[in-house]
Formats: sequence, C-alpha cells, structure tokens
Amino acid sequence: MAKDKEDAPAEEEVTAEVQEETGQEETAAEAPAAAPPQRVAVQVDDSESSCSYANFCRVTGSPEELIIDFALNPQPMGVPSEAIDIDQRVVMNYYTAKRLLAALQMSVQRHEAVFGVLETDINKRVASQ
Repeated sequence: MAKDKEDAPAEEEVTAEVQEETGQEETAAEAPAAAPPQRVAVQVDDSESSCSYANFCRVTGSPEELIIDFALNPQPMGVPSEAIDIDQRVVMNYYTAKRLLAALQMSVQRHEAVFGVLETDINKRVASQ
C-alpha cells in the first residue's frame, strides 16, 4: 500500500530535507530569491516490508560498504551469557550511510527538542530512576 503525505509526513519530511542537504534538489542559489525550497513527495510502498525490534546493533565494513547488523539482546545489562542472534543485516555504500546518518541525527534532535535529552548510558538512566 503506497503511503501518501497524510500517512507518513515525518518520514517524507526527513527524506525531503536529506535530499535538500545532499544536493539532490534545487539549491538555494539556483532558486528564485522569493521562493521557499520545494518539498518533494516521495511515494513509498511498504506492503511487502516486515517489522522487527532491535536493541543491539553492530557496525562493520569494508572500504566500499558499511554493514549494520541488528538483533534483540535479551540481556541488555552487562555481558550477554549467550550469543546474540543477528536478525537483520543491512549493507549500504558510504554515501547512503552518510544520508542515513543525517536523517537519524535530524530525527533524534527533533525528538529531544520535544521530549528532552536521551541518555544513552544505561547505567546513568538506571541510577536516575
């Protein structure tokens, strides 16, 4: 099922803004001075997608590719007693990784602006409760 602008505005906004930042759209110097930057509506078909939860990721790579493995760590505190089973692996080039980094950074900044800073150190989170 294709998503339109009403179904996923945040997703499309991030995509459009990343495209603007990476030069895939008309630059401000090329645009007329009075016209604001155009937003691009990207059609997305997620009818064949699957969803899984991950609280663990491992990033490795080669000179040409970045490899990101996702998994569920049943023991998030301390060292796991058993091997973590990788559920999903995403392989991408570094250009795509940099665009993903920008999109994730933008999304986290927006979340923190609304809900407060996210503490990534689990020990500090547990101590503050």
